[in-house]
Parts: sequence; structure tokens; C-alpha cells
Amino acid sequence: MKHLSLTAGQIAEMVKGTLKGAADRVITSVSGIKDAKADQLSFVGNRKYQHQLESTEAGVVLVCADLAGESTENRSLIVCENVDHAFAMVVGMFAEEPPAWEAGVHPSAVVAADVKLGEGVSVGANAVIEAGAEIGNGVQIGAGCYIGHQVKIGDGTMLYPNVTVMYRCTIGRKCILHPGVVIGGDGFGFIPGKQGLVKVPQTGIVQIDDDVEIGANTTVDRARFGKTWIKSNVKIDNQVMIAHNVVIGESSILVAQCGIAGSAEIGRGVVLAAKAGVNGHITLGDGVQVAGTSGVVKSLPAGAIALGTPAESQREFMARFTLPSRFEKLNTKFKELTREVEELKAALKK
Repeated sequence: MKHLSLTAGQIAEMVKGTLKGAADRVITSVSGIKDAKADQLSFVGNRKYQHQLESTEAGVVLVCADLAGESTENRSLIVCENVDHAFAMVVGMFAEEPPAWEAGVHPSAVVAADVKLGEGVSVGANAVIEAGAEIGNGVQIGAGCYIGHQVKIGDGTMLYPNVTVMYRCTIGRKCILHPGVVIGGDGFGFIPGKQGLVKVPQTGIVQIDDDVEIGANTTVDRARFGKTWIKSNVKIDNQVMIAHNVVIGESSILVAQCGIAGSAEIGRGVVLAAKAGVNGHITLGDGVQVAGTSGVVKSLPAGAIALGTPAESQREFMARFTLPSRFEKLNTKFKELTREVEELKAALKK
């Protein structure tokens, strides 16, 4: 991290928070709440982690409004409306600048003669750019990347080492593709034939719009026809699998190891948590949230929250989850009523 000293008062002003405690307390770095020391800043964004606030040695802590009344002995608190956002701002202040990529083509790179390279492009060692590709201004292509025939990459996009973008696919402006990403590999399509499985040609492309970030070792398959389409501002975690002809709406979030089967359509602002699976040829409406490890087998309307396998609504899940305990209570009540009836019958016979 940078060698930097800031006071609690300066930080409170930067993040537009309310300072509780000494304004002149100095921090020189940031840390997680468990490991933070007296000269470090940390954060607690939820009251359920109050116990961590009580035990931390951090000199300055960003906290949510629910923790505004906590002790300021040996520390300063900064109450923030959005703790995560405020902490990200402070981390950015202390973060080292990323390594600089020098413009130019490394001598070991192989670039076809007709490739169009924009201004300030960086092409790393052993990268390959095939014929007909168009690379925008300021694009950074890391070592060992493969850019296929007629690929188009927009201004300011960064491809970390060993990214593969297959032929005719397009990537927008200011995208980030982390190591091992594969864009435009064939979709998984086979049909039974007389002598076994016959491959179905995958003739489409992948289109990735502006400001998309894709995590390491994620794969986005080329369409059978038309395009697999990742719309603008989508954020995709590591090891995610997106099949052919999938459409993902703007500003959606796909968390690690989730998978989307062919021709599914994901709306705007959808969240798929880790290891969630989405069946092919279904639609998830805008703002749908799918819990981790859930399996979605049917279309969901806008705003739905789904969990479990097969995925169901919160009400359905809780009804099924609590059914055994409710049945046990009903069974106990039934036994009590049966006993009372038997006692009444015995009393009437006397």
C-alpha cells in the first residue's frame, strides 16, 4: 500500500460520514476488522457483526447507523450511509497503482499484417492477433492472449494474460477480461446419428457490450446462430459458464461457478449467487434474485426471489422447509384431542 497518513477527520470529510470520537487520530493503512491495528482503518457494515467491533484494535472504523452509539474509547467511529462504498473509497486512497502497460507490440507477439491497431495499444509477449481484427485505442492485450479472425475490441478494454477471443466475436469499450477467459468457444450442440453423436454447427458469435467485467476462467459460448449477448455493465465472477444464445441484461451480477444453459434470457439487474444453475430456454425477469446452489427450472417474473432445487419462491420454500415441524405439532395436537375424546367417552359410559 501507499505510504500515506490521514486523520479520522479527513477521512470523515472524504466519505461524507459523521465522526464520533477524536478527529486527529491518524491511520496509515486499511485492514480487515479482525486483524486491524491502532494505526489502521477498518469497517463494520452490519449490526450482526457488532462483536467484531467490540474486539477490534482498529484506530478508525467505518460503521453503519445502527452502531453509531458504540464506544469511542481508543478509537474513532465514522458513521456512513453506505459503509461498503465508503470503505472502497478509502481503500482506493491507499492502493498502489497497478503495473503500467507500455504501449507497443512485444517482439514475440504475432500480429497479422491487416490488423487495425488503435493508438496506444499494448500487445504482450507471445500474444496472437489474427487477420481482420480491429483493436481500439488504448486496448491492453496481455501475454499469451489469442485474438481470432475479424474480432473487434473497443477502446480502453483490458485483456489479462491468456485470454482467448475466438473469430468474429465483438467486445465493447472499457471491458475487463481476467486470465483464462474464453469468449466464443463452440456452444455444446450434438444430435444423435446412426453412428453416434453428430456435432451441430455453431455459426453465431458472442457480443459483449461496454463496461463488462468477466472473471478468471469464465467461458462464454458462441451462438448456434445469431449471438450470445452480454449487455452493458454486467459483472461476472470466476468460473462461470454461459451457454450458446444466452442473453444477459444490463447490470446483472453472476457469482462464481453459476451456469446458464442455452437460450436462457436473463433480465436487467438480475443476481445469480454462487453455483446457481439456470435451465435453458427460460426467462428471468428484471431484478430476479437466485440464491446460491439453487436450480431454476422455469421462468420467473420480474422481482422474484428464488431458492432451493428446484428453485421456488421464499414462501414456497419456507412452507416446505417448515412442514415437518408443523406436522409434528399437528400430530401431537391430534394425539391430545384423541386422548380427550377417549376420556369423554369413558366419562359418558359411567
